[in-house]
Amino acid sequence: MSLNSSPNSSQAVLWYFADPMCSWCWGFSPVITAIKQDFADKLKLALTMGGLRPDETQAMSPSLRDDILHHWQEVARLTGQSFNFDNAMPEGFIYNTEPASRAVITMAMRKPELTMDYLKNIQSAFYTENIDVTLTDNLLRLVEQTGLKDLEFERIFNSTELKEQTHLHFQRSREFGVRGFPTLILQNDSGDHVLTRGYKSYTELKKEIETLVV
Repeated sequence: MSLNSSPNSSQAVLWYFADPMCSWCWGFSPVITAIKQDFADKLKLALTMGGLRPDETQAMSPSLRDDILHHWQEVARLTGQSFNFDNAMPEGFIYNTEPASRAVITMAMRKPELTMDYLKNIQSAFYTENIDVTLTDNLLRLVEQTGLKDLEFERIFNSTELKEQTHLHFQRSREFGVRGFPTLILQNDSGDHVLTRGYKSYTELKKEIETLVV
């Protein structure tokens, strides 16, 4: 799995467009994990950060907070994923998803095999522990939870190159016509196949993937 280069076109590729601070992506986490495990020998997973609310600078309004919490409740009901609603997104919170996205891309550069684990760490911290994952210090602590001790991570995370790479991810998402998350697009010799634009169960997706890669 690579976040930094185009996957080999000779192999079937599953593009996963996600955002670490997208509640439906958190709900989808067990689904993409199962896909990654069950189709590891048939698919190359290409995780791409989509940019849900990149570079937001304004504090969240009470009405927007209420709207987002409503979505969280819907995700919890449909997917069974855990959420902590108490004191979530406190007054003054700026819902900027760029830093968390950049952190995932940094992990992909430093330790690709830990990328999905790190993404789940960020999601779990935000949704179940009310940790502000827009803050660099919190993102760095979550790196350590993966077992990675890397002094280079912070330097790369803060570099101009990584900020540019992150916006290239957002641009790629737009080029694919992605308007919501999660989105799965499977590429094989017969072309591009949109598997889902939004949440879909593993049972449904497994059948679709099997018809395209078996």
